[in-house]
Amino acid sequence: MDLFTSDDAVAQWEMALLPLTGAARLPVLVPLAWHLRQRDSARAVLLADEAQALLDEAGLPARERRATAARLRLLRAEVDWLLGEIDAAQAAADAAADALHEAGDGIGCADAHWLRAWIAVDRGDHACRDRELERCAQAARAAGDGERTAIAEAASARWAVLRDLDTARERWGGHFDPSSERGAALDCWINDFLGIAASQASDFGAAARHYLRTYEAALQTGQIRTAIITATNIGEKFSNLNDHHAALEWMQRALDMARPKGWPRSTGAALLHTADTLRRLGRLDAAGELLREALDILLPYANSRLYAIALQYSGDLCLARTDYAGALAAFGRLAVRADVLDQADFRMVARRGQAHALCFLDRPGEALLLAQQAVDLAGGHHNVYNQVAGLRVLALIHSRHALPGPGGMTEPNPTLHYLHRALDVAATIDGYIVPGDLYDALADEYARVADYRRAYEMARAASESRERTHSQEATGRAIAMQVHQQTEQARAEGRHHREMAMAEARRAGLLQQTSATLEHLSAIGQEITTHLDAAAVYDVLNRYVHALLPAHAFAVVLKDAGDTLSLAFGVEAGAAMAPFTLAADDRSAGSARCVRERGEVVVDDLARQPRAPDACPDSASALFVPLLLGERVLGAMTVQAKASGAYGERERLIFRTLCAYGAIALDNAQAYNQLQEAQSQLVSQEKLAALGALMAGVAHELNTPIGNSLLIASTLEQKTVELEETLNGRGLRRSELTAYVADARKASELVMRGLHSAADLVASFKQVAVDRTTEQRRRFRLQQVTHEIVATMMNRIRASGHRIAFDVPDTIEMDSYPGPFGQVVTNLINNALLHAFDGRGDRPGDGAGTMHLRAGAGPDGKVTVVFSDDGCGIAPQHLSRIFDPFFTTKLGQGGSGLGLSISYNIVTGLLGGQIAVASSPAGTAFTLELPLVAPSHDPDGQSSIY
Repeated sequence: MDLFTSDDAVAQWEMALLPLTGAARLPVLVPLAWHLRQRDSARAVLLADEAQALLDEAGLPARERRATAARLRLLRAEVDWLLGEIDAAQAAADAAADALHEAGDGIGCADAHWLRAWIAVDRGDHACRDRELERCAQAARAAGDGERTAIAEAASARWAVLRDLDTARERWGGHFDPSSERGAALDCWINDFLGIAASQASDFGAAARHYLRTYEAALQTGQIRTAIITATNIGEKFSNLNDHHAALEWMQRALDMARPKGWPRSTGAALLHTADTLRRLGRLDAAGELLREALDILLPYANSRLYAIALQYSGDLCLARTDYAGALAAFGRLAVRADVLDQADFRMVARRGQAHALCFLDRPGEALLLAQQAVDLAGGHHNVYNQVAGLRVLALIHSRHALPGPGGMTEPNPTLHYLHRALDVAATIDGYIVPGDLYDALADEYARVADYRRAYEMARAASESRERTHSQEATGRAIAMQVHQQTEQARAEGRHHREMAMAEARRAGLLQQTSATLEHLSAIGQEITTHLDAAAVYDVLNRYVHALLPAHAFAVVLKDAGDTLSLAFGVEAGAAMAPFTLAADDRSAGSARCVRERGEVVVDDLARQPRAPDACPDSASALFVPLLLGERVLGAMTVQAKASGAYGERERLIFRTLCAYGAIALDNAQAYNQLQEAQSQLVSQEKLAALGALMAGVAHELNTPIGNSLLIASTLEQKTVELEETLNGRGLRRSELTAYVADARKASELVMRGLHSAADLVASFKQVAVDRTTEQRRRFRLQQVTHEIVATMMNRIRASGHRIAFDVPDTIEMDSYPGPFGQVVTNLINNALLHAFDGRGDRPGDGAGTMHLRAGAGPDGKVTVVFSDDGCGIAPQHLSRIFDPFFTTKLGQGGSGLGLSISYNIVTGLLGGQIAVASSPAGTAFTLELPLVAPSHDPDGQSSIY
């Protein structure tokens, strides 16, 4: 079972569960419940309870039963964790881990360690988190699960980044191959690692891009909690880039996902990041409200990294409100948490924040030391963003307090020195919009030193920056979010009446049921429309009609060539219906009426209507729906129940949808059947054309020996007449008689040789013709059959200017089908003559092409036949398609596109072998692997291979 899986896989399980009952549901219930644990936690628990109840009657082996029960317990532990029940989740996860270990379920153990790692994260126990992730990887590796191993390693890498970026990059930077193909579940965690690494290096544009991929992959694989957290991370990156409009959109998206789930940590995270973005936009009161709500929600997570973020945002908000004592307290608590969590980014932020507060509390010495530590720490970890923030605090300290400046200063005073350093460092952040207040600080400081030209330049830069970061649209969005937040709170406080709550629950349940029904029907439609055989379509429709609807009877009637409807498929109480035919204008038949009116017909009480042939005697209610395809009506479908009024709106929606899919599938089946018939006719024409070409070639071959024999016989006849005249006249000399006898002997030899050649050719043609027309199985010598085939093709080969050689041992004997084998060889020769030589031999001086046919027997009861040519080869883009029906590059030039397709079907079907092709610019070779004894076939079905 996968740790995470796609929405398509979940839909397949949903569809598979529909027709199942009893213990047969268990193998589908368990994976479906497991993969719904974050998609729909409440339903996952209900399915898990059902699966638990079925365990006793399923008859599973004891070990498998324990492992399944432990998997269901682990599912409930994860739901407890999502709902913030940390202690209950820990206890259930520990018990499940022990049970999975006892059952020897390595994959289950890996999943238990994975969950315990994230429980440790929420407890703030990061040492335990690292141990559990390592154990997860070890268990997955031992079980041979590479994807789980890589997911655990990617999660370890993302936490290592927060500890020390350089060390993490050194260890993990090259661990994950960016070019390798991987599933969405793993891609989610690798991009999460890459995103947090880019963020720690202040490359916020790259971080946002990686987080976007994480977000999409998380949604695809049901990792909803990760998707919510990632949405807030994306928003935070846009905030860091001062694109607050985009940031607020992502924060709103995270809130919209988190609130309906009721997961406190996810909701708290979304509220936190939204509050900080509102603070950046200057909406301090709204930010304070959200921050207070978030802190209340996150109290159970006081030791977690998320609570540390809350402390950071609280400190920043206190600074914005000039509450420096509150800021110092918040950043002091953050410094303690940073050391406990061992995370460098919090150490930088805590020191920077403390320095800022101390500056205004008139403790400049402490402030200067902490600010310099923050800058050095950020520089050492390549965290440009925090480095800029630290430099600005250093500038602030020097502007408020008369302190000695740093060495090597080129600006008029330390404040300008640090502000320019901050500006230079900020310029290295890709996509970063320098905030207007940085330019304002530079303008003020230049004015103080009486450099009014530079002050004016900085003031203009501040104005331009402020226009970009505080657009009216972003501010309006912030106000809208505040209103949305207030509305949410008012709605939560106003739910005092139980009846209203129950009505809302019923409405939500109905929507969920409708949504689930539509998802199920979509998956069912995919199965229905995959079939290209009408009988299979009827079977699938019948199965789902009985699974989804009250159905005593189900029938499909189709339009005939005339104005009639005939039963194509019908089942009543599990038995086939008797055939019937309806007139199109039949007023009593619901099928005829719905076809005429092109609309569904609902009959709630059949007893009150005249009994029609398409209404079953035991049915009390019926639903008739036309099979429509655009403007065409194929027929109608009907479902009937024993109870009156069985078909309400929901049932009509389901049956209407099944009819739509059924119409598509039946039309596809009809079109496919017509295509098969057309293809069969074309193949038959191809076979007849090949036999006609064979006869023409043999006739041409016979002309030569017979013509020569006639010429010699006529010459001998003339010489005999002359001899007779001499004998009856002056008398016959001995020398003349001797010459005549010599000529007669030579003529008879030539005549006999020609006639023997003709007789051999006729015998070869006779055997080949018989083999081709009867497809008779017999024992034969491969060399003899090959010789006969080549002999019948020699006329065309010589006419083309090319040649053929064959090397077949006399010892190979086969029990197979010589006719189909001959057709394969003929097709290969014709294919080479048409395609391989591309004009060679047509003009004087052209090099003739050579074909070679050779065979060799193997030790495994097979023979290898190789037909090769030295032609131009097959283009790489065509190589994978040459066996497809009707594919040819010589359409209209003698190529039908059927020859190699027929050959492939003969070899792999009737002959029971395999055919492969290899090609290059130097030529092409077809390799046939054939059994010496062909497999048995039903004689009535032999022609189906063509």
